[in-house]
Amino acid sequence: MSSPAKMSMMAVALLVLAAAHPARADSACYPRVFSFGDSLADTGNYRFVYADDSREPALRPPYGETFFHNATGRFSNGRLVVDFIAEALGLPFVRPYWSGSSAEDFAFGANFAVGGASALSAEFFRKRGVPAADNVHLDMEMGWFRDLLDLLCPRDLADCIDMMNRSLFLVGEIGGNDYNLPLLSRVPYKTIRAFTPSVVGKIASTIAELIELGAQTLVVPGNLPIGCIPMYLMMYKSNKPEDYEPETGCIRWMNKFSRYHNKLLVGELEKLRKLHPGVAIIYADYYGAAMEIYSSPEQFEIENPLVACCGGGEEPYGVSRAAGCGHGEYKVCSDPQKYGSWDGFHPTEAVYKAIADGLLRGPYTQPAIFTTTGSCRQLAEHVSSVEYNKVLYDL
Repeated sequence: MSSPAKMSMMAVALLVLAAAHPARADSACYPRVFSFGDSLADTGNYRFVYADDSREPALRPPYGETFFHNATGRFSNGRLVVDFIAEALGLPFVRPYWSGSSAEDFAFGANFAVGGASALSAEFFRKRGVPAADNVHLDMEMGWFRDLLDLLCPRDLADCIDMMNRSLFLVGEIGGNDYNLPLLSRVPYKTIRAFTPSVVGKIASTIAELIELGAQTLVVPGNLPIGCIPMYLMMYKSNKPEDYEPETGCIRWMNKFSRYHNKLLVGELEKLRKLHPGVAIIYADYYGAAMEIYSSPEQFEIENPLVACCGGGEEPYGVSRAAGCGHGEYKVCSDPQKYGSWDGFHPTEAVYKAIADGLLRGPYTQPAIFTTTGSCRQLAEHVSSVEYNKVLYDL
């Protein structure tokens, strides 16, 4: 076996051990994690990017009540997939890019994800007749990343090559809002479906850009099964039994659309692998991991997989048009861990944990397990992830 192959096998074995025993930063396979995406990955950027938007419920309780016991800017009751991955690697939670200012602030990486972000710019949708306000999109997040490289390697970007080679990149989840915007406006399905090649193309070009900058290990999540989202179950309610999946109760055509997006994404990733055979490009099957929860919720101790814990409270999905989690006359369930949805759009911590477990320990990554082309380095000089998180989040 060649030396690079031996190192890759060693990295795989160490990552499995890290997933089984997530505790110490000094045993991490990756010194840093860099994350891009939307509200499914945002760990606190929204409050800085949209500082004037004091109306956003995710910036105040009951968001964050389960784990952090205060609102951190995450669009859930607790941790997200990116948090569980960082924990499994023995790293601190990934710092929101807009919450730091010095190179030391980003010793363990940075998160560029922002709630409401899309892959494509608002201009793309406006040109196609879909009303869209200006928002964060992937090109903006990549611009921030390049700014961070200037901060971390002020003399020469070439100095960042080793850091890039040894870092883990999470490119998404992203693309969901490219569909949420037209779906909420009831744009015809055929019109929305025509956007998908452009959405996937933007994700692929972002991955190619990161590889050009030196990224060697990239995890690329697909879209979740949107037909299982309580808000859409309410909006697109049908009297026809054939419109629903009998095994889950999710909307059939919406889940089919999610699979279509994911199929195109997997195809683009395969093209990128052929162009960059020395780079680990890993597809994270969020759809498959989530469908396991919706198909067999009892295995995850979830009693209400299609119901929002926090929302307007209307049956059968716990959501309403008049009120939502954090505004209006909303209700909060007593045990969010028993619910599949936190606020009608975003999963609960329990679902995020199950998805993360499916990626780290289960069959929902392609290739089958995280790999890296470099060896795992010791990080003994850093503080433990537990101590760092206590400082960062006042736990």
